[in-house]
Amino acid sequence: MKAISLFILFSLSISNLIAQDDAAQRKIRKSERNRKIDEIVKMEEEGTLKYKSHFIGGFKLNSDGYGGFLEYGKVKSKKKALLFQLDISERKHLKEEKLQNESTPSSPLIYGKINFFYPVKLGVQEQFVLGNKGNKNGVNITANVGGGVSLGVLRPYLLQINRGNDTLEYVKYNSPDSIYFVDQQYLGNVVGGPSFSEGWNQLSMVPGLYIKSSLRFDYGKYNEIISGIEIGVHAEYYNKNIPQLIDIDQKQFFMGAYISILFGKRK
Repeated sequence: MKAISLFILFSLSISNLIAQDDAAQRKIRKSERNRKIDEIVKMEEEGTLKYKSHFIGGFKLNSDGYGGFLEYGKVKSKKKALLFQLDISERKHLKEEKLQNESTPSSPLIYGKINFFYPVKLGVQEQFVLGNKGNKNGVNITANVGGGVSLGVLRPYLLQINRGNDTLEYVKYNSPDSIYFVDQQYLGNVVGGPSFSEGWNQLSMVPGLYIKSSLRFDYGKYNEIISGIEIGVHAEYYNKNIPQLIDIDQKQFFMGAYISILFGKRK
């Protein structure tokens, strides 16, 4: 019985020592984190960037579409960083108008549409710090300027038509069935537009270049997490006209504005 009591007492002592050690380790980690935060605050007050690199993802709303992007940033100096970006979006023509076939459940129809247009951009921007956070509730403001290459990916807009006897078929513009795109008297034969899965095996590419500039507002606290918004303008030029709609002047040059929501992590 005495041996059992000694064993229990020994076990409780060991458990207490382990608990004390865990508490001490947690206190050390908390103290170290507070020290790092104090260093970050001091660097911000001195006007320096507080990280060596970052990785950001985000969503953007363009004046003529929407998209998303990924970004890797590398600090060059106290006030500058280099941003490497991949941007993918869908550009819609402002005169697009959706029609729905009330008699047949199908994808909405955009009459006269020729292609979906997806600019895929790969580029570099230089980032300049304009204003640092004065406190934990402040906002970090940067200006970003740069550009790169843009690949205009065109996915044909396929119409689903009824050949008669309930025979349905997808057709595209610049084919013997182009009449369904240009003559509204055949609109009754058009069941609807394409589903998202249609046309990906018929892609075409148009190379181009782009430039953009923006202001970024980072309202995240002094930690590794990035939260912010970005507003900017962009311009793209392709080596040939981009066919989007019938009877609309096709163009090579596109310009617009955007706003982005971004989030990420610093290192």
